[in-house]
Amino acid sequence: MAVAVDQSRLSTSARNFIDAARFHRLLEQQVDASQVRDVIGKSMAKNPLSVEETAVLLAADTPALIEEIFAAARQLKRDVYGNRIVLFAPLYIGNECVNDCRYCAFRRSNRNAVRRTLSEAQMCEQVEALLSAGHKRLILVFGEHPHYSPEFIADRVRRVYSVRQPIKGSNREEEEAKEQASEGPGEASNSSEHAAGSAMLPMASIRRVNINAAPLDHEGYRIVKNAGIGTYQIFQETYHYDTYAAYHPAGTLKANYHWRLDGVARAMEAGADDVGIGCLFGLYDWRFEVLGLVAHALHLQEHYNVGPHTISFPRLRPASGVELPGTYRVTDHQFKRLVAILRLAVPYTGLILTAREPAELRREVMAFGVSQIDAGSRIELGGYTEAADAQVLQREQFQLADVRSLDDVMYELLSDGYVPSFCTACYRLGRTGEHSMEFAIPGFIQNMCTPNALVTLAEYLCDYASPRTRETGERVIRRELNRLPESRRKQQLIDRLRRVRGTSERDMYF
Repeated sequence: MAVAVDQSRLSTSARNFIDAARFHRLLEQQVDASQVRDVIGKSMAKNPLSVEETAVLLAADTPALIEEIFAAARQLKRDVYGNRIVLFAPLYIGNECVNDCRYCAFRRSNRNAVRRTLSEAQMCEQVEALLSAGHKRLILVFGEHPHYSPEFIADRVRRVYSVRQPIKGSNREEEEAKEQASEGPGEASNSSEHAAGSAMLPMASIRRVNINAAPLDHEGYRIVKNAGIGTYQIFQETYHYDTYAAYHPAGTLKANYHWRLDGVARAMEAGADDVGIGCLFGLYDWRFEVLGLVAHALHLQEHYNVGPHTISFPRLRPASGVELPGTYRVTDHQFKRLVAILRLAVPYTGLILTAREPAELRREVMAFGVSQIDAGSRIELGGYTEAADAQVLQREQFQLADVRSLDDVMYELLSDGYVPSFCTACYRLGRTGEHSMEFAIPGFIQNMCTPNALVTLAEYLCDYASPRTRETGERVIRRELNRLPESRRKQQLIDRLRRVRGTSERDMYF
């Protein structure tokens, strides 16, 4: 029997908003081209779609209509997000788990899994390795276990933020040598008055920490929120109740479907106003799961005046000690369709494409509306310092398909015309939750975030990039500057880019 939950600990909006019978009826309908185009037109006006309207797009199965959906998703992505792509990296803190999810290598009955929780020192080593590569945004991942209490998660978040590392980029070596020569042997200055005009090396730190962990009660979320997190992310795994029960054995904490479904609503009521939702595609009919995600987003919008900050759509991947189901396998073509339809259904919600997918497919799908990706990812416990090039399946939750370095991904993004971004300005200035929608709707994301993205890109190019990435990135910055109309903001941006390149100033944002 599933673990009982005290109903008083649920959110005030708690209800089962997933109507499976209704979803199936909608998925059986036949639609014509005019219906599909009417729905596309509503989306292109940047209006979120209803579950019924989303189902119309899912029912469009002719090559011509599917291509129209793809084209609309590409255009909507450009209209709302421009050509900006936000980058982050996952950091697994511990894989102890009391659950027994059939698709997960970390499930408690898997004796092949190497169990580990990083010590504080080991975690800091991982953070230093990520900083050395150029990362600024992390998502910390925890199993569901009593060890990983809200207090433990909050402590780890604060410790990640406290890590500082001198930046020693390859193109700063000459400035560093000049500085040391001017001060005499062994007299490198740490004086703050040199910060604006000298070549004193700046310090790198993580600027935003997101969380992927088990659902909490209201007090637990408050504890974690007070540590300064960004987004709290919970994947429902599957919105189909019977399938959920089949993959999450009774008697485990995760077996309670409704406690998990209500998880991000409780987070929002506790003040964690940026939440992420997602499901694991391949457990059930992908079209049903898309309707589940849209229904979940609409439920949050209805009750809290803002939908999820992000939606994730990972597919099943091979994992140690796991026999993958094949009945509902999602093909690459279906995967492209679901990403494009999600983009049209939730115009202002970020879409996260992970390194579960192979590089070639990630490159293609990016254009259909993706706004965030991870890069340079290792998901073994301690993988950023201890793992070699080959993945160690016994130490990771699943197998990644894209294990390229951050710099390789940056080079490809820049070559394809994107602006890679490490920006965290909105979270640090309070432009989150409901306020983020107020800024996003009039085009704030493209008009404000592009300048911030260019500043963080310039930081990466100066401090971490390979020569080929630096050269390509500088061309992209010049191109983007030429596209901006003359304004006070443009002149401020040019000044900040100059300061990034010529001084020790970092972390400037609008």
